[in-house]
Amino acid sequence: MSMGFWDGKRVVVTGGAGFLGSYVVEQLRSKPCASVFVPRSQDYDLVEMDAVRRLYEDARPDLLIHLAARVGGIGANQAHPGKFFYDNLMMGAQLMEVGRRHGLKKFVGVATICAYPKCAPIPFKEEDLWNGYPEETNAPYGLAKKMLLVQSQAYRQEYGFNSIVLFPVNLYGPGDNFDLDTSHVIPALIRKCAEAKEENRPALTLWGDGSPSREFLYVEDAAEGILRAAEAYDKSDPVNLGTGEEITIRDLAKLIAEEVGYTGRIDWDTSKPNGQPRRCLDVTKARQLFGFQARRSLKEGIQATVSWFMAHRTTLREIHF
Repeated sequence: MSMGFWDGKRVVVTGGAGFLGSYVVEQLRSKPCASVFVPRSQDYDLVEMDAVRRLYEDARPDLLIHLAARVGGIGANQAHPGKFFYDNLMMGAQLMEVGRRHGLKKFVGVATICAYPKCAPIPFKEEDLWNGYPEETNAPYGLAKKMLLVQSQAYRQEYGFNSIVLFPVNLYGPGDNFDLDTSHVIPALIRKCAEAKEENRPALTLWGDGSPSREFLYVEDAAEGILRAAEAYDKSDPVNLGTGEEITIRDLAKLIAEEVGYTGRIDWDTSKPNGQPRRCLDVTKARQLFGFQARRSLKEGIQATVSWFMAHRTTLREIHF
């Protein structure tokens, strides 16, 4: 790792008050940064260029970690494809452009696994990012975030601007978004199983047929990977962040139901979309380039997330558009 990398650094973390961002900021607080600035959306609407300019003038960062995103599950992506595309595209493009003009020393962009082609070979290799169109239900979001990679490579080529773009797999953990309208699969399943148990329902119906596979990365591990890359990686080639292990949604539902203590039947509504057939990453580059390897197993992570959910039912973070 880079000795002294964080000494005296002024760091901005967009989305730093969000799920992943709160873990990144917590880990940054233990490093010798001069300052860690978290812009709030009510003060800096990063979709607006004037707000982005003001952010750079106010914070004067050396390093910016861009985590802010307009994001949700399948339902939210289907309801807001235009908003998700525009907001994510504008945030990333403007933050990098104004950063370049302000002499930002490094930009760390966090994209999404949704950027991969729908039928990319398993495991997903970074070289396959452009070999097809993303899964239709989240393509606008995925493509908007993938533009970070295009911009990073173009700006490095023309301006020598130091930026990196990481592609994390689905994240989960304590503090996740459990709003059923906008949450991803693990928090949604935890909440559905908990409510079915509390209401003594004999059966629980879930979307699709349970056959798709997914890979999940514990949020604390993801934060560590992002900061390791910030310290030690200085190229614009994309890098995956994940565990390299996949599980079917059917098996995931069983695991979560067991952890929650729900013993009813799980039915599948095959009239609803499955989403992308399989997701599993090749994580070789992250290990080789900046020494990142996930620490938490899925079972351990689910246990920690369920425990947190049960303890915070009355103060859940919910997002509406």
